Amino acid sequence: MNKQAVLSLSGGMDSSTLLLHLLANGYEVTALSFDYGQKHNVELERAKDLVKYINEFTREVAKTHPSFFPIKHQVIELKGLSELLNSALVTGGEEVPEGHYAEENMKATVVPNRNKIFSSIIQAVALSIAEKNKTLCVIAMGIHAGDHAIYPDCRQEFRDADFKAFLEGNWIDEENDFAIEMYTPYLHIDKFGILEDGNSCCECLGLDFNEVYKRTNTSYKPIYWTWTDVNGEIRSKWYSDYKSASSVERIEAFMKLGKPDPVEYADAKEGPTTWKMVTNHVKQILENHANI
Repeated sequence: MNKQAVLSLSGGMDSSTLLLHLLANGYEVTALSFDYGQKHNVELERAKDLVKYINEFTREVAKTHPSFFPIKHQVIELKGLSELLNSALVTGGEEVPEGHYAEENMKATVVPNRNKIFSSIIQAVALSIAEKNKTLCVIAMGIHAGDHAIYPDCRQEFRDADFKAFLEGNWIDEENDFAIEMYTPYLHIDKFGILEDGNSCCECLGLDFNEVYKRTNTSYKPIYWTWTDVNGEIRSKWYSDYKSASSVERIEAFMKLGKPDPVEYADAKEGPTTWKMVTNHVKQILENHANI
């Protein structure tokens, strides 16, 4: 039986890198994405696009390397949930704050019990796969060290308590011929460490780094920009912002890696901008934060 993993795939940089990590380590992956009414739901389209890109690539590779498995991907719709939640990240919520994650106002980006909601569904799917195939199935989540201060449901204490409740609430014991384990390889590393792993995984899998990461979205304030081209045709597309905390953290990681981010950025008022403009802005934010 192939090694099995169920992954929470948001469409962001962290979970997308974890997808690469699992594939590079020989896992057959079932990826679940969640539509919970997030303002930045462009991430769901990016997740679909990334899975399609990797599956088309691995379909060719699998002809000579049978250890490559197609990704099974499903979007779980939690319709109506956003109307009941108090968070800046969901439709109807207040404005998403800008700046560094360390600032107090970033707590507005917490979605109440989000990871608990997701993990309950992921655990159910993982248990079903393990029981049906009588095998070990890991539950993979891309939570990382940078999440801990702002998001309590990304901390180890929560993960341990949540997994204990899962074991208590199901028929799982040492006598079973299947098993479930948590897999959070990024729990103690930052965004830069994740991106380094992604770079290594792309090389291992033979994937194009830029093609992978342009199919991810980290921005909590994506910008839908519309313009008229030289032929008079109206065009529009999604861009990432570069001022929200999630974007600042991502851009900092790319700066440390020494590679430009293949995602295109824009200003909400002035439209598409350059990587130089983006990095200059982030350098100023990081400098201001260091002087606090």
